[in-house]
Amino acid sequence: MTKNYRQGQILKLIRGKKISTQDELARELREFQIETTQVTLSRDIREMKLVKTADGYRETLPDPTGPSLGQVMAEYLLDVRLAQNLVILRTSTGSANSLAVALDQENWGEIAGTIAGDDTVMIACWDDQRAKVVQERLLAYLNI
Repeated sequence: MTKNYRQGQILKLIRGKKISTQDELARELREFQIETTQVTLSRDIREMKLVKTADGYRETLPDPTGPSLGQVMAEYLLDVRLAQNLVILRTSTGSANSLAVALDQENWGEIAGTIAGDDTVMIACWDDQRAKVVQERLLAYLNI
């Protein structure tokens, strides 16, 4: 079990139920066969920037780390194509990563993940229908 896997499971847990203490979190993780110490949980909570609220642990909102999706799309996006459950974006050379980061920050539910090359972003969607929805949303940025 890797640190990333454990932290992913922590996010799943706090998104799905009220967990108010590290003991509760450790118990829930044990149900997934993840044994961890209090020190490790404290470090995970700090690294993940989780906050303790009256409703249990919660994620903090990400800091804006760059231009908006609309700004990046207007500047770099050249083409949007559909390939079954994939949406393929063509960008100007060297711009695909910036566009993928801006898209990832939007957290669209239809998107399973993105992969960026030099001038291409591949967006994997959960199914063909959701890929069509994503394509239409992206094309709207181009005013097509």
